[in-house]
Parts: sequence; C-alpha cells; structure tokens
Amino acid sequence: MRYNKKELRLRVDFNNMMSKSVGQDGFTDKQLLAASAEAESAFESVKAGRGKGMMGWTELPYNQDEVVEDILATAKYVRKNFEYFVVLGIGGSALGPIAAFQAICHLHYNELPKRKRKGPKFYVEDNVDPERMEALFDVIDVEKTMFNVVTKSGSTSETMTQYLIIRDVLEKKLGDKASEHIIATTSRDSGNLIKIAQKEGYKTFYIPDGVGGRFSELCPVGLLPAAVVGIDIKGMLAGARYMDELCSSSNPRKNSALMAALMQYLAMKKGKNVSVMMPYADGLKYMADWYCQLWGESLGKNKNLDGSACNKGQTPVKALGVTDQHSQVQLYAEGPFDKVITFIAVDRYRAQVAIPDGCEEFPNVNFLCGHTMNELIQAERRATEYALTKAGKLNHTIVLPELNEFTLGELIMFFELETAYTGALMQIDTFNQPGVEEGKNATYALLGRPGYDEKREELASAPQKLNRYII
Repeated sequence: MRYNKKELRLRVDFNNMMSKSVGQDGFTDKQLLAASAEAESAFESVKAGRGKGMMGWTELPYNQDEVVEDILATAKYVRKNFEYFVVLGIGGSALGPIAAFQAICHLHYNELPKRKRKGPKFYVEDNVDPERMEALFDVIDVEKTMFNVVTKSGSTSETMTQYLIIRDVLEKKLGDKASEHIIATTSRDSGNLIKIAQKEGYKTFYIPDGVGGRFSELCPVGLLPAAVVGIDIKGMLAGARYMDELCSSSNPRKNSALMAALMQYLAMKKGKNVSVMMPYADGLKYMADWYCQLWGESLGKNKNLDGSACNKGQTPVKALGVTDQHSQVQLYAEGPFDKVITFIAVDRYRAQVAIPDGCEEFPNVNFLCGHTMNELIQAERRATEYALTKAGKLNHTIVLPELNEFTLGELIMFFELETAYTGALMQIDTFNQPGVEEGKNATYALLGRPGYDEKREELASAPQKLNRYII
C-alpha cells in the first residue's frame, strides 16, 4: 500500500510547554537556546551509537527486506491453516504486539465472524496467572492454534512456563505433529529457546542481538503477529523510516523527538517526575502501556554513565481520553506540579458517527444533537488541554493525521528516539535494566534454578516479616 508522507506526517505541538502558555513552570526561548548544546550532544551520542551495542533497533526500518518476506509468507500460511494465533511472551514481547493489534485492527476483532476477520483470532498471554492460562483453553482449540513463543534469552521464566504447558498439551493431543503448531522467536546464536527450536524443528525467527525487548516491536517480535492479523508491516516500517529521516537534525527545532526529549529532561530538572501518556483514541489505549515500559525501564536508573550514584527517572502513567477525564484529570488539574502530560490526538478517525435528534425538552442534552462523536471527542481533548494549561500544568500534544500502519510506525520510532535522546541527556545507560534482573534472579533462586545458591542464601538471610505488622 502506498502512503502519502506529506499528508500523514506526525506533528508535535509544544505550545503548552512554554511560559507564554502555562506561566512560570513553562520554558522560555532563552532557556531552550541555553540548553541547545546539551541537546546537540545527546543527538550526536545517539547518532554515534546507531547500530552498535543495544542500538540495533535504529536500523530495523532499513535492514529487514528478506525477513519481512519470510514473515509475510509465514503469516499467509498461518491465516490459511489455523483459527487461532497465540503469542506467549511478557514485557516487550507482549506489549508491542498488543499495542499494534489494538491500534490497527477492528476494536472487536475476535468477536467478528471469520469472513470479516480474514485472519485467526488473536490472543497474547502476557502473564503467569494460572486462572488466565486455564481461561485461554476455554476459548481456543489447541489443535487449530499456532503458538508463537517469544523470548530472546530462552530463559524468561514466565514465557518458558507458558511454553512448557503448551508443549505438553500439544504433544498429548497431536504427538509428533505438535512441532507444527509452534513458532519460536528468539536469539539466533545463544539461549535455550534456539536450542529447543532446533531440536524440535520449530519454524524460527530471530531477534537481532542489538535489539532489547522494549525496542523490539519493529523486528519479528512484533512484525510476525501483526502480519498474521493482516496489518501492513511494510507500511509500519515505512512510517518508522520516515520519522527517522525527519529526526535527522541536531537542532531541536527541526527534530521533534529531540525537542520532546529536551523538554522532558528540563522538566525533570524542575521536579516533574511523572510522565502521563493520554491518547484520545481507543485504538491507542495500549500504546500507552507500551510507552510505560519503554520510558520507565529505559530511564529509571541508579547509576550515571561515569558510575556515580544517582536515582533518576520519570514515572510513566497511562490514561485514556476521554475515559480518564472522569478519573484522573482532577488530580492533573488541581494536584501537584509534578507532571508532564502528553496528549495524542487524531485528526481523522476511521469512522464518523452522527448524534441524532432527540430529547428536545432537555436543552442540556439536546445541544449535542446535530454534532458528531468525532466533534465531541475533539472538543473534550481541546477542553482538557485548555483546563490544564489554564492551571499552569505542562502539556504537549502529538497529532496523528489518522491512525494507520504508517502513522503507527512513525509514532513507535518517535517514542524510541525520544527515549534514546532523553537517556543521553540524563547521562545514563538507556538500554540496560539491572533493576529488572535483580527480581529475575530472586525468582530463579526461589524456584530452585541451578547456579543460584548464593542468591538463595541471600534471600534466606533477609529480615523476616514480623507478625505485629500484619493486621
């Protein structure tokens, strides 16, 4: 499919981050100019790291032609032969596929009749709640299901637990044909899953070495599930490529992701330690979940690059407009000055619904008649933006001309670049996750994984809980 770049260009409105709009908490042109050298340094740092270490994600829009064709062929096979497609994963292996599915597919996709779906029913098992696993078996027929197990290391406890359960069920029902119902997405050269896949003969896709989970949506981790449900993955990559091109300047005024990073960085220095992501489209609801992992896991660190101690980061919070105008906006408007709110607006929704005439005797209801739901949601967003701005609360708006594969790719690349630039400005390692690893290691120790005796001893010597503090 061809996309008109000019018509689909993502825009970012920073007006309400400026002192002219929000008063003393906002920024002046002079302050931005004074910080421009820091921004340029961050840009150059990210540019120098492209394609190296854990920055392999920067090259995904450019280097996957062959694997994309393999993905498309596999997706066609799955659509033809299976009625269900289930992703087994957690973290970035699950949040990205969920976000893309929600953004592009029909909002009640699984409930549609097969002739309208044109693809298998889609589920993502992103937890190890035993009730959830049992519930899955109530809505799928495993003999008609393709399972995609996704873990780079092949030792992720949650994902491999799911895999072990599914493999056992498949082998009991299908015997030697069980391997025809599993696709592995993992590291090419290391880890347990690649060894299992080679032994069992699973169809396999590879996660590039330089791509971490939270940056993996534009590699086979996200592209295979997207293709299976009919999403134009070439369009996603084209949108990401376009955004990357738009963000090729070291001048923040010509690079929206760099400007967004600079303003978030300066806001953190002012004590704005909460980042609220609030899309005004149900299709983008789970993009806020995906953003929360990207932002929180990348920027929450206790060491600077020079090894000195710090406790840095900005807590991401997800909200949905207009739903959370009725649950969270009271806090944002009248609560502490500790937040930056990011709205995501859509110019043109994929449906238009008129509000019919009625309730003439009730003017407080009838005034809605003759308008559309499209007008209402836009007015709600603009009104919320105005109210927060009037209250002096920092906010800015990302505008998608419409929501499709191309603009979704733009949005993903925008957030990934913004995160990388922000981490560079903060002088931290954006791409590691030692805090996550500590919890993983403790889990391994508690469940008796070999090689974790020292951690088990550490846990055993931890202070015991006192009954007097349990009421």
